This record gives sequence, structure tokens and C-alpha cells, in this order.
Amino acid sequence: LPQDPMDFEWSYWIEWGRERILWLLAGHLLVSQVSRLLVEKYKPWCLMVYGMAACWLLLGIKGFAVILLHATISFAVAQFQLSLLTWLCSLILLSTLRIPAVEETKRKWYDTENEYYLLLFTVSVRCLFCTSFSLEYCWHGPAQKSSRSFLWMLAYVFYYPTFHNGPLMNFDEFSKQMRRQEAFNLKTNLGILMVGIIRIFFWWCLAELMIHLIYIHALYSSASPLEAASYWALGGLALAQVLFFYVKYLVLYGVPALLLQMDGLKPPALPCCVSLMYGFTKMWR
Repeated sequence: LPQDPMDFEWSYWIEWGRERILWLLAGHLLVSQVSRLLVEKYKPWCLMVYGMAACWLLLGIKGFAVILLHATISFAVAQFQLSLLTWLCSLILLSTLRIPAVEETKRKWYDTENEYYLLLFTVSVRCLFCTSFSLEYCWHGPAQKSSRSFLWMLAYVFYYPTFHNGPLMNFDEFSKQMRRQEAFNLKTNLGILMVGIIRIFFWWCLAELMIHLIYIHALYSSASPLEAASYWALGGLALAQVLFFYVKYLVLYGVPALLLQMDGLKPPALPCCVSLMYGFTKMWR
């Protein structure tokens, strides 16, 4: 059966995943496991260098420079230790993404719109990570500043599993867990990896089944079927829409969450099933 092509987000990330991102994530996994086995003490820096190389490969030298510039500006503003100033800096950096002249310049760096969008999404998510680091820097006393150096900021910002689309992990949690050194057990890690791959593959199959059988997004793009539908049908379509959104993010956040586990970190909780929610606020969180 033909696929419903109207969900841009799903189609976009699946296409990028098949082309390059999954291979780069596999490379991160290899670097992570080797560094845990041989040089546990230097694992954050090995992963930082790999993340920078992956960023350079996908976004080019100019895209890499933009993200590095944003991180440098955020770190410089954080030195004032004013939370309000940090928020203003983050909002100004985000607003530069919508300046027409800047947009046109960045578009010229790439051959396709998809490559430009990848830069746009990545810079937006990196802005959240820069904000998290800067706020932690503002809130903690001078005695703790050494553990929040610019090098640690780069390790956090260029951590590849969460690089393009999240999920968000606070800097404080990231640095504490990354510093913690645990006994490496290859057999246990392989078990976690196999179970995680099976679960993600099941969720991916379910999402693909929904997008090939239930044309939710195509229906929403045309007013006439919605006007002709009964209230019961509209309720069913609304439920199908949020259920697909839930399954989609089980895949999109499930892959980085699995890699976080493999790195010895505790990933943020995956989305809750929307059928169990009585309020929609938690959906966005």
C-alpha cells in the first residue's frame, strides 16, 4: 500500500537515518564501547571529538562553525552569572534563525533544502543545550566552576546521540553521570543492545503500519473529508493522530535513549502512552 507522505517529520528523519545518521550513531557506539573498555577516564573527550567530526561531516565546516559560535557566545554570556542575561542570549541566538538575510546565506551553503533544514533543527536543539549549561553555570558557586569549563560544555553540546533532535538532558545530570566510572561488562551491554534494538524495530514497524494503513495526515490536509465525517469519526481521527505522534517519538527518542544506556548514562524517560493521560500538558513535555 502507498505511504501517507504528509507527516514531514517522520519522513524527514527516517530518510536521514537511512542515509547517514544511523551509520554515524553506530560509529558513536563503537567509539563509546572501545573508550569504556580501554580509556574510561577519557571517554567524554573521545565522544566529544567524535561528535565534532560527525557534525563536520554532516553539516560541513560552516555548519560546524555556526554551532561552535553559538556555544562560545553562550559560554561568554554565562560568565556574568545572570540567568536573565542567559535567557536573553538564547532568545537572540534563536531569533537569528528567522532573519531573512541569514536564512538565505545558510541556504547557499547546501545543495538541498533537506541539508539546510538539518542545520536549522540541529542549531535549535543545540540552543536548548547551551541554555541548560549556561543556567547551571549561573546557579552554582565559584567552587564548582572548574567542573563547568568550556571543554565540558563542548562535550555536552557535541554529544552525538542527542545532537540533531534530542531528547534534552540537563547538563548537571550529563556531567555527573559521564564522570562516574563503572565496571564495563561487554556481555551485559550486548544484552541491553539486542533487547533495545528489538523494541525499537517493533515500534518502527508499528509506525510504518499506521502510516501505510491509516492516512491520518492526508485526511487532515483536506477539509472536505473532515466536514463530511461524524463527530465519532473526528474523535477517532484525533486519537489516531496523537497515538501516531506517541509511537513516532518512541522511535525518534528510543534510538538515542538506547545509546545513552550503552554509554553508561540514564536516559530521560520515553513518552507516556497518550491513552493513559488525562491532560495534554505532559504530551509536550
